[in-house]
Amino acid sequence: MYGLVSASLQASFPCSATMLLLLLFLLLSPQGCSARYDPTWESLDSRPLPTWFDEVKFGIFIHWGVFSVPSFGSEWFWWYWQKEKRQPYVKFMETNYPPGFSYEDFGPLFTAEFFDANQWADILKASGAKYVVLTSKHHEGFTLWGSKYSWNWNAVSVGPKRDIVAELATSIRNKTDLHFGLYHSLFEWFNPLFLYDASNVFKTRQFPTAKSLPELYEIVTKYQPEILWSDGNGNAPDTYWNSTGFLAWLYNDSPVRDTVVTNDRWGVGSICKHGGYYTCSDRYNPGHLLPHKWENCMTIDKWSWGYRRNAQLSDYLTTEELIKQLVETVSCGGNLLMNIGPTHDGRIDVIFQERLRQMGDWLRVNGEAIYGTKPWRTQNDTVTPGTVYAIFLKWPISGTLVLGDPKTIIGETQVSDHCLFCYFCEL
Repeated sequence: MYGLVSASLQASFPCSATMLLLLLFLLLSPQGCSARYDPTWESLDSRPLPTWFDEVKFGIFIHWGVFSVPSFGSEWFWWYWQKEKRQPYVKFMETNYPPGFSYEDFGPLFTAEFFDANQWADILKASGAKYVVLTSKHHEGFTLWGSKYSWNWNAVSVGPKRDIVAELATSIRNKTDLHFGLYHSLFEWFNPLFLYDASNVFKTRQFPTAKSLPELYEIVTKYQPEILWSDGNGNAPDTYWNSTGFLAWLYNDSPVRDTVVTNDRWGVGSICKHGGYYTCSDRYNPGHLLPHKWENCMTIDKWSWGYRRNAQLSDYLTTEELIKQLVETVSCGGNLLMNIGPTHDGRIDVIFQERLRQMGDWLRVNGEAIYGTKPWRTQNDTVTPGTVYAIFLKWPISGTLVLGDPKTIIGETQVSDHCLFCYFCEL
């Protein structure tokens, strides 16, 4: 059983502009009433997390890229094949592709001919999720937008010949109320500039200066994501990536400075320590309340973030298991970011569609106990809620549900008609 309390959305009031003098001040100051942050973790970590992120609770992660073409094993296909030379990957290539076939040769095969951003938006909306995070660039370096910093290795120049990021952002914003976010990998496995810096123990900074940082400024300015999901530090410290300098710009001067949320993957040592909200590790689920806002990023496919043609039915989490993940995560103060992997031709496979729509069905009935709630008692003992939601995933064999903490009033305690949650009025 998992306890949650209802909470009203916090109102966000703009600076008053009723007085002419104050209006003039606001016109002269692009920041209005926003605080400014220094490029230090102490200052950046003091920024309050925009309230919308804690209210929404549930998002969808989308891992899509050139790795969706081989769609074998994992989205780390290139690394496992070429760097680690894992036998299943080596054998797969020897069996199915001609000698000399390179990973770059997969690029033109990433066709996305069935990609329909409006259809994706409808599917995502039906899931009950309130935000979406798309991989704008994974560790392979291929960008899903026409980045001028990724010459001939982007979705506008190669493969789809389309700006995937722009198309999905437009459809999400026009057809849904989901917040649009972008994942971006700081490093790239085989980029020569990164390999050069790594060979110099990151005392040189050619790669972040010429590639990674310009890309970050580019996607924020062009697409204005409300979530910036950083990943892939390449074993380099945040000083190498100039993460604090970039985040200071993001929070102070970017077009999303007042609404954007960021995670904690900004260099070695930053995870679960610095940034807007914590992810701590993939599939992180502490099982207890944390004092800092956190997110559980996990996958419907138990073994991969990208699409796998060789996946078996047993490899996918059931809807019941996904609901359990959501309830456990939210009851401990986290958000759930649930991942799907589209096919190389742009389809969301039917098993992912089924899982998403079933989550939406459950949330249409029980969403009152998820959205906008706060963990009960432990996180804030001064709160005396009017409503406590007790979510249980199985009806007790005895036919009696016993709750130790809530104090109920005969005649006033309410139980929902739906078997997956009930709620109690507390004295």
